[in-house]
Amino acid sequence: MMNRKIKFHDVFWRPNRVLLSLGVLILISLAGCVNVQLTPKMGSFKEKTVSGEGANKVVVIDIKGMISNEKQVSALGAQIEVGMVDRVREALKKAEEDDDVKGLILRINTPGGTVTSSDIIYHEIKLFKERKRIKVYAIVMDLAASGGYYIAQAADRIIVHPTSLTGSIGVIALKMNLKGLMDKVGVDFEVVKSGDHKDFLSPFRPLTENERRVFQETIDELHRRFVATIEENRKDLNAEEINKLADGRIYTSRQALEARLVDQIAYMDEAEDFIKKDLGLDKIRLVVYHRAGQYKSNVYSSQIPPSTINLNLINLNFIPKTPEPNFMYLWMP
Repeated sequence: MMNRKIKFHDVFWRPNRVLLSLGVLILISLAGCVNVQLTPKMGSFKEKTVSGEGANKVVVIDIKGMISNEKQVSALGAQIEVGMVDRVREALKKAEEDDDVKGLILRINTPGGTVTSSDIIYHEIKLFKERKRIKVYAIVMDLAASGGYYIAQAADRIIVHPTSLTGSIGVIALKMNLKGLMDKVGVDFEVVKSGDHKDFLSPFRPLTENERRVFQETIDELHRRFVATIEENRKDLNAEEINKLADGRIYTSRQALEARLVDQIAYMDEAEDFIKKDLGLDKIRLVVYHRAGQYKSNVYSSQIPPSTINLNLINLNFIPKTPEPNFMYLWMP
């Protein structure tokens, strides 16, 4: 009988080769349905048809989430999307260069955002309409509040779903006051300034009465701009009527229609049929512009595939970067 020296390699490797091979096979099989991404894949826009057929296109552009020009940054620090202003401008440029584009849909689902970003997007859409000479339709999904309603003024027609909310016409600004916290931890700030209002809206002290008056004047001026924009575009409403509606409240679809803030209540398929007739076309094809990795299978799609584990898309934009105040066309319930 031969004596054979048993090595550790034999004891460990042979019984576990099957398990290891099985693990490799599982990983290979999962590779077809799970995609682990560690690096950004932000490329140029691709066009995808989400509804309809034919040569005539109507481009759908999303105004979704907080309106600002903050770029979207992942947990790994990579840029995963440009700011909303840049994205909308890029989409408008692509649509303008396409002779087959006969109309534009703004699909809006937002509580609003910064005054300046809302105003720039509104301005860019108005310029696009003038150059391209096509109609623009705003279709409200869940919400088009404040800055979202402001942007909708650039459209020729505002269409809301039966359960949409809109309105919240007004301006809001928040000023952080950290003085109580600083007093508790024993920290104070000494300021040397050239004028009484140089540290206006400082987060380290409360407003003076004079500063509060100046602050309110700024808010009122931005509010007047909002009202004037509605008056310019909603021809059947005058400034007095708009001011009565512009107290910050939101409106249901029915209330907004009765107040003449919107033009029509319809589901997306009904809106598509109306747009087809309004443009005098037998067929239209709704198209979206998307980047690689974004899921766009139909006209309601706005997310990446749920089977994708994309570590790069973990978004940290909810973390405030600085305590400075922002003037907002924003609904804050």
